[in-house]
Amino acid sequence: MPTPILMPALSPTMESGKLSAWLVKEGDTVVSGDVMCEIETDKATMEVECVDEGVIGKILVEAGTEDVLVNAAIAILLEEGEDASALDGYTPPAIAGGVPAPAAVEEAAAPAVETPKAAPVAAAAPAIPKAASKSAHFSSPLARRVAGLEGIDISLVTGTGPNGRIIKRDVLDAVKNGVASPKTAAGFTSTSVDAVAVKALYAADSYEEVAADGMRKVIAARMTETARDVPHIFLTIDCEIDALLSARKGLNASGDVKISVNDFVIKAAAMALMKVPEANASWTGDSILMHKHADISMAVAIEGGLITPIVTNADLKGLAELSVNTKDLATRARDRKLQPSEYQGGTFSISNMGMMGIKQFTSIINSPQGAILSIGSGEKRVVVGDNGEFVAKTMMTVTIACDHRVIDGSVGASFLAAFKGFIEQPVSMLL
Repeated sequence: MPTPILMPALSPTMESGKLSAWLVKEGDTVVSGDVMCEIETDKATMEVECVDEGVIGKILVEAGTEDVLVNAAIAILLEEGEDASALDGYTPPAIAGGVPAPAAVEEAAAPAVETPKAAPVAAAAPAIPKAASKSAHFSSPLARRVAGLEGIDISLVTGTGPNGRIIKRDVLDAVKNGVASPKTAAGFTSTSVDAVAVKALYAADSYEEVAADGMRKVIAARMTETARDVPHIFLTIDCEIDALLSARKGLNASGDVKISVNDFVIKAAAMALMKVPEANASWTGDSILMHKHADISMAVAIEGGLITPIVTNADLKGLAELSVNTKDLATRARDRKLQPSEYQGGTFSISNMGMMGIKQFTSIINSPQGAILSIGSGEKRVVVGDNGEFVAKTMMTVTIACDHRVIDGSVGASFLAAFKGFIEQPVSMLL
């Protein structure tokens, strides 16, 4: 019998995605392992392989369709020996939790017209107890974050996800329809932006409105949440990098791999985390995770936003390996070809805007990590030498933002001192 092909979950928190392209067409024969389509999440575009053998009988979701729910039917696979006639009267089964697949919605709606007396009972009766019985804990992390940003009571939201789970779309619909009340009684006020009020400040013909895509919405939600909920402490230090630049010049002149200043920065940060392990930590809410290796997330600007691919075990890698690793990650990040495991997690972040001429800046912590290091540009400055003389040296300003729940100021200062030592004497990273 026909088999529905379902929208896959490409990460633990994925609730929907964009079906960006079909790589097969109706009538094509496929086997397990054949690449079937491309799915775009908020961070990456990934190829999806077939898990069964058969013939693509019907494509239910067109290429380019956005917000396709996980586990929704996107196509129908026919078994060997079946033809198009097997699709007559076939409706893809409802996905987990009783939420119908896209093609099933139209089929299920037709009988309701023929039997109007039964339709209200079937449609309305389950909805009331479901809304009342679901707690705020039976919801996705993203739904809870959005509810927090909008300042609404998530327990009043009706879930349409698997098994009635509350998902992001349910929260947004509740906000739009005015179903959930703001938590003003508990002193909680909404931090959401009133789009109508903002646009009212400007003449209608004085701007062009560009809809925020999924990536920008996720960035906005996460940065707002982190800036609001994580107590940041900022510490700044200057590093002399003349010895580093000299070492880099010598290495690049004699080797096939071109080492960047950022490669030195990543290595120095990883070594400093091993020297000050208290800075290589994450807050869980009731405990602290002390990480054994330095998995460095590096901020990479891509079209429409940014992403933080992870250099795993940076403390164990040499400069040449780091150079190859970072270039590969940055290239695939810009092409949106990273796997979720390559940008989710990490123990520490680095944001380097030195190549853009930025002298100094602060960053928002990439939760649940405990800290992020902001790297400014190297520039010639006149400083006072050891003997009181004025000399010109190349200086680089770095600022660390620490989650004060897990990293105290003294720990952040110790990390910066260790980082400064490795940067100013790069040969010490070989010890």
